Amino acid sequence: MAHEYDVVIIGGGTGGYVAAIRASQLGLKTAIVEKEALGGTCLHKGCIPSKALLRSAQVFSTVKQSEDFGVETEKAILNFKKVQQRKAGIVDRLYKGVQHLMKKGKIDVYDGFGRILGPSIFSPLPGTVSVEMTDGSENEMLVPKNVIIATGSRTKSLPGLDIDGTYIITSDEALEMEQLPRSMIIIGGGVIGIEWASMLADFGVEVTILEYAEQLLPSEDQEVSKELERLFKKKKINVVTRAKVQPDTFMKDGGFAKISAEVDGRFKEFTGEKILVAVGRNPNSDNIGLQNTDIELDNGFIKVNEYYQTKESHIYAIGDVIGGLQLAHAASHEGIKAAEHIAGEDPSPIIYDHVPRCIYSTPEIAGVGLTEDEAKEKGFKVKTGKFSFQAIGKALIFGETDGFVKIVSDEDTNDILGVHMIGPNVTDLISEAGFARVLDATAWEISQTIHPHPSLGEVMGEAALAVDGRAIHI
Repeated sequence: MAHEYDVVIIGGGTGGYVAAIRASQLGLKTAIVEKEALGGTCLHKGCIPSKALLRSAQVFSTVKQSEDFGVETEKAILNFKKVQQRKAGIVDRLYKGVQHLMKKGKIDVYDGFGRILGPSIFSPLPGTVSVEMTDGSENEMLVPKNVIIATGSRTKSLPGLDIDGTYIITSDEALEMEQLPRSMIIIGGGVIGIEWASMLADFGVEVTILEYAEQLLPSEDQEVSKELERLFKKKKINVVTRAKVQPDTFMKDGGFAKISAEVDGRFKEFTGEKILVAVGRNPNSDNIGLQNTDIELDNGFIKVNEYYQTKESHIYAIGDVIGGLQLAHAASHEGIKAAEHIAGEDPSPIIYDHVPRCIYSTPEIAGVGLTEDEAKEKGFKVKTGKFSFQAIGKALIFGETDGFVKIVSDEDTNDILGVHMIGPNVTDLISEAGFARVLDATAWEISQTIHPHPSLGEVMGEAALAVDGRAIHI
């Protein structure tokens, strides 16, 4: 049986379900197809469960330092089973919330795998979606006027290094560990690798990071990366940069995993109970029927215009499957823009330099806009302001004084080009910087905002003053 819709969304992750809600709000008859569970990778295998584990790790680390706050405890004991139960409870509660939102929006949800068909008896255009139902029942045929592909991405490994789920794992398997290993080698010093390194170290696991580039977080500001490396070494994390991992050297030896890497021209062997591969993600663009369309790909990522239309103008794509930032909050806003464009509105395109990037390690890291090096490469005459958390009263109260905020400004126009942070709660503080970028604000305008005292937010005001050498508490 065929069902007609204004829009069908393939993929019920953060981008897909938000797009569905916005489409429903705009009066469009909407359906969503999800092969696993609404909420997608972010809710079930990424953002939410990993942050729940990170929070438990942070609490465990804080309890071990409680005497610094005048609170004496006999001993902090980690019950990892309860840690995992708490994580599962948070995920389940949010999952039920997404299900409620679908019912509230009168959005039809099909549990199954959606594939796009070419021109057929259902439609002269490609875009009919055949749903292979999870329960094994007969395929459902959805005939939409528009399609939004929001199929997301999946973990990947290095060529020649196969994921076995025991010695070699990805973040998917790591999230489901029943007990912590004594040691872990993490291949990749990007966002996922950094968060897992921080979490595991706070849980008491011996951690080694092998990063191919010259610095951790290669896409972040160099000063932030250097500070992160300093603080990770303080946590006794073994940080190895310029490390070219040799997959063919992997071996199992007495319950341990061994692998070698070329570091500065020399080969070094590393040993751990497990190896966590965190080298990025592949787009889920295969096996969804794209061969039945004129949609173009770039290394597996779907090519779109500023309104997320593919070469088939009635078929849109958003989120990880189109590449770019691969952030949940970016995917959500892409979904909103796509839904609004389908509804005939005139949405303003997303300016990706205005999208904040957050890393929920300890210390937290956040940034928006251009790094200092990127600004210089683009020909800007740059001036910067930097202010340390060591001079912020609230940071001292929290007992977390490492890190700083750095503002990169255009010397000619005074416009803020980028803001980069490392330290306590900076993933919350970055929104002010994101707002400043949207408004094309100057550091002077930020400095005129009265930040309450004592608050961590004072660091933004002081960093803004520092751009012109006017910081007060330094």
